Amino acid sequence: MEIRVENCDRKHFLETTTRNRVSKMAGLFGSQNIVLSGKVFVGPTCVIRGDLAHVRVGKYSMIRDGTILRPSLKHFNKGVAFVPLTIGEHCLIEENVVVSAAQIGSFVNIGKNAVIGKRAVIKECAVILPDAVLAPDTVVPPFAIFGGAPARPVGKVPDNHQEAITELTTTFYQNTKVEDFGKGK
Repeated sequence: MEIRVENCDRKHFLETTTRNRVSKMAGLFGSQNIVLSGKVFVGPTCVIRGDLAHVRVGKYSMIRDGTILRPSLKHFNKGVAFVPLTIGEHCLIEENVVVSAAQIGSFVNIGKNAVIGKRAVIKECAVILPDAVLAPDTVVPPFAIFGGAPARPVGKVPDNHQEAITELTTTFYQNTKVEDFGKGK
């Protein structure tokens, strides 16, 4: 896994007191219901819909450009209710992903352009391949690789996945410092 490092110019990114780095071009709706646990990266044109239900993102997780985190809804005979969205630590959610899951475990990698269906649960150390479409209410077991449309099991994650994704997310965070570029010009 290789990922390009972002230049976080203060004109385009904010750094919070818990060291989250959030693009000023990202749309965070219902911010009172969004919890970024610390050292989370939120890229440009991301949308996080905390106005629908609580959204919690674990430490060192990366939400790349164009991704939408949207809590899913559940229909009842007396109406609808939104299900909170929880994302674990050291998760990599790549570009242009749509997430309507109920839970994403720690050390998960979701590839570009994937669609995660309503109320899906992705367990720890799983990988969702690029362009995969995960059906609503799907449960992805730990250490599984899912791909295709509709997504189904296509392999098993290597034993060193947890260490590799931890190193990737930590290194990415350490190399993307929010700085003043062009100072004094």
